[in-house]
Amino acid sequence: MRFKGLDLNLLVVLDALMTERNLTAAARSINLSQPAMSAAVARLRTYFRDDLFAMAGREFIPTPRAEGLAPAVRDALLQIQLSIVSWEPFNPAQSDRRFRIVLSDYVTLVFFEKVVARAAQEAPGISFDCLPLADDFEELLRRGDIDFLIMPELFMSMHPHAALFEDKFVCVGCRTNEQLSEPFTFERYMSMGHVAVKFGNTRRPTIEEWYLLEHGLKRRIEVVVQGFSMIPPMLSGTERIGTMPLRLAQHFAKTIPLRIVELPLPIPPLAEAVQWPALHNSDPASLWMRELLLQEASLMVSPRAPVRLSAPGFDCVVQ
Repeated sequence: MRFKGLDLNLLVVLDALMTERNLTAAARSINLSQPAMSAAVARLRTYFRDDLFAMAGREFIPTPRAEGLAPAVRDALLQIQLSIVSWEPFNPAQSDRRFRIVLSDYVTLVFFEKVVARAAQEAPGISFDCLPLADDFEELLRRGDIDFLIMPELFMSMHPHAALFEDKFVCVGCRTNEQLSEPFTFERYMSMGHVAVKFGNTRRPTIEEWYLLEHGLKRRIEVVVQGFSMIPPMLSGTERIGTMPLRLAQHFAKTIPLRIVELPLPIPPLAEAVQWPALHNSDPASLWMRELLLQEASLMVSPRAPVRLSAPGFDCVVQ
């Protein structure tokens, strides 16, 4: 089909090339042969009077003209997909929809596993791709490449979102770490060696690190890990401490001998929220999944302190 001289099928080709940056992979993603893909690229170049892509090895590097076209092309294709092609009643019991969700190890362990278990009962054909926190999550949302993003509300962009649950940060250490005795002061917190988390390729710090940096403070970080769930194993048998959400600390305290104490920093609660692409706002499948997420979040009991946690051979107290 042509619109003002442009074969609209070429927009699908351009979008695939912008996504894959490789001719063979792009052809495969839209079920075209490589010769047909090459011919389509030639037609795109003729219509837009621009090379659109330059070769660097096997990778296609977009020109400024292609970069400028890409957002409008992706938005147009998504609008067609969501408002025309996919617009039909959603039956979760019969659906084979695969949801792509970006979330942390923390959210996976304390919340999302409950969502997966419930979905298996209500919609057995539905599946999930759980993706790690990415540095380009705003672009993923804009392009509709993910269905949901679950992360602290503080870091979310302008796409629609809804609050899920809150948690508090605590300080954790090995059960044998006598320095975590009461009272646990800010001075002692700063004097000890820390296991810290930094996220993504840009190594984004966590909330407590932002707080310290804003106040011109620097703690002694001895180990850096990629997620909160890696902190407890790095504490066993050492004098190190870590800062992590209470729900996750309680989860690990069932199997790892941890001592958990109040964090001597006046930082706000951790408010987790779910975000989705604006283009998916009225998508029936997205609406169903959002409702499931919100319902499961409403069933979460707020963590309380003090709480005595026990496991074979040890106990620990949240002070």
